[in-house]
Amino acid sequence: MTQRNWKINIILFIIGQGITLFGSLLVYYAIMWHITLETQSGVMMAVITAVGTIPMFFISPFSGVWADRYHKKYIINIADAVIALVTLVMAVVFSMGLEFNMMLILCLAVRSLGQGVQMPAVNALIPELAPPEHLTRVNGISGGIQSLVMFAAPVAGAALLAVAPIHILMFIDVVTAIIGIGILQFFVKVPARATKVKETDEGGARQYFKEMAEGIRYIREKKILIKFLALSAVFNILVAPVATMTPLQVARDFGDGIWNFRDIISFGPEQRLAAVEVVYFVGMMFGGVLIGMWGGFKNKSHTMALSTFLLGLGTIGLGMITDFSVYLLCMGLSGLVMNLFNPPMTATLQTNVAGDYMGRVFSVLTMVSSLMMPLGMVLWGPLGDRISIDWILIGTGGAIFVMGFVFLFDRTLLAAGKAL
Repeated sequence: MTQRNWKINIILFIIGQGITLFGSLLVYYAIMWHITLETQSGVMMAVITAVGTIPMFFISPFSGVWADRYHKKYIINIADAVIALVTLVMAVVFSMGLEFNMMLILCLAVRSLGQGVQMPAVNALIPELAPPEHLTRVNGISGGIQSLVMFAAPVAGAALLAVAPIHILMFIDVVTAIIGIGILQFFVKVPARATKVKETDEGGARQYFKEMAEGIRYIREKKILIKFLALSAVFNILVAPVATMTPLQVARDFGDGIWNFRDIISFGPEQRLAAVEVVYFVGMMFGGVLIGMWGGFKNKSHTMALSTFLLGLGTIGLGMITDFSVYLLCMGLSGLVMNLFNPPMTATLQTNVAGDYMGRVFSVLTMVSSLMMPLGMVLWGPLGDRISIDWILIGTGGAIFVMGFVFLFDRTLLAAGKAL
């Protein structure tokens, strides 16, 4: 495939996945807000969080085997189609006036399962569509578009939910899923090596568990993978406060409230909580654009070290700053450097893992990332009710900064991060 053709191919793939993600987030926020307004229950919010992560965790080991065994394009589209079908059924039922919160929770569970199936397949397919030397840029552009969608979806969802019932947003999600499936199925050309179905000598559950065991053994035998998974686990625990506790910190330190669009210029307490979210996602979007244009240092481990140093300093700043405008600058910096970390990390794995094991490795990474942040909040959440969140951010920021030295000096990480 020529340089022009592979670029068009990967752009179509990223755009299609972005359209699908936009519809998915529309429905996620609509369901979350609907249940929140209907129940006003903290227990139900905890249920929503659990339902959004636990199914993904349990399906990931199987989805990794599927991604390595079957046609990745079909896996992604089948998962999207199942989610769209469940959403369509929900939309029809709700349009008939039959609204049940348990049905919405079931919808979230199915979406979590679908995401758990998709993520390993998407990460395993990207190296088949883009040359190894461009993977950091491609992952950066993909991360930037995802951040743009994550910024736009809740804004659009809030606007639509104010003028239309929830089932209208569900129908929109079905349409975006159809568009995304169509782009991937008919316009994205997948190399023949990525479409071969793995031959197996056994069938049924026994073969699945055998292939899972092979994936675990492969990870155990590769020192770089053990280090990356361990660092990913620690990193997700340490970033949990800056990712989830800053709204509570803002409410305590600067005043609570949500963004009041009628009084946008005064920048009073009503705008602050929404401003934090907006600035963070805008920072992530620009971070994706920056890494997509720049590509990072020649050694990807150096780029991850820079990102970790800056994220650590930004997190410490969030715990020390008393001026809200400067606080927002730190929040934007945190979002920006977060997207300087993920693309080179993903590209390093994609260039150091054999193609036959790519899906299973990324399924384990999905399990780690989906489990560690909630576990981190089990620690940081209760601690935040006993001590100031400022001190939690200062402590975790310092630990994140120290992690930067691991990426800067560890020989295994430096060897894996070398440009091809």
